[in-house]
Amino acid sequence: MNRPFEHLGRSGLQRCARFALALTGAALLAAAIPAARAIELELVLAVDSSTSVDFREFNLQMRGYSAAFRDPRLVEIVATHPDGIAIALVLWSGPRQAVTAIEWTVLRDKASSNAFADRIDAMPRLVWGGSTAIAYAIEYAVRELEDNGVSARRMVIDISGDGKSNDGGLPLTQRNRAVAKGITINGLVILNEEPDIKEYYEKYVIGGADAFVEAVWTFEDFAEAILRKLVREIQGAPVSSALHAPSEKEIADAGR
Repeated sequence: MNRPFEHLGRSGLQRCARFALALTGAALLAAAIPAARAIELELVLAVDSSTSVDFREFNLQMRGYSAAFRDPRLVEIVATHPDGIAIALVLWSGPRQAVTAIEWTVLRDKASSNAFADRIDAMPRLVWGGSTAIAYAIEYAVRELEDNGVSARRMVIDISGDGKSNDGGLPLTQRNRAVAKGITINGLVILNEEPDIKEYYEKYVIGGADAFVEAVWTFEDFAEAILRKLVREIQGAPVSSALHAPSEKEIADAGR
């Protein structure tokens, strides 16, 4: 599917963003989550939108997400949680460059899952370019989880990207703070730019109960990987994830 925002400049994207937010205002109110309601899962989808991700690659990511939420296997798993699951989609790049592109929405069945996929298809790229600050992406996602008025049995941040942090320092501190609050951070990495990024995520990014990293070689492989990842996260199946605690030398060698 061709995406209509690929050739817009920054000002055009900003106008599209305001227009999209106005159109979805009523839908957001309709999907409002009752305060302090206990549900199974709160999930932040934190998608890399930095300079290293061109528009073709960004579109492949978005198509992968929308296809996953239409997939009957994922819909069936969502429906096993009678109180629903709460999901928000965040775009991020450098420090203080993050936006909640799709606000918190409860998915319970095929209709709500397909509606979420429709919103992904219609979503413009609200963050365009910038450095890669994974620490800030984690910090922003934690605030989203803390401020949404939802009480869930599990809280998960799902970070996808194709590069290591090159701004804002190592994500280790923010990762540890999130884990201390009972939050799990998982990763989906694309290896085409930095083949060792999976090991980097394992050491410095993911953490918490049953944390894991999915890895693919190209953005063309993203759709299948994100479906696998979402199934694991929403289903909540135990996954062994003994994390390697980085030494001071490893932190210094990371160099960013």
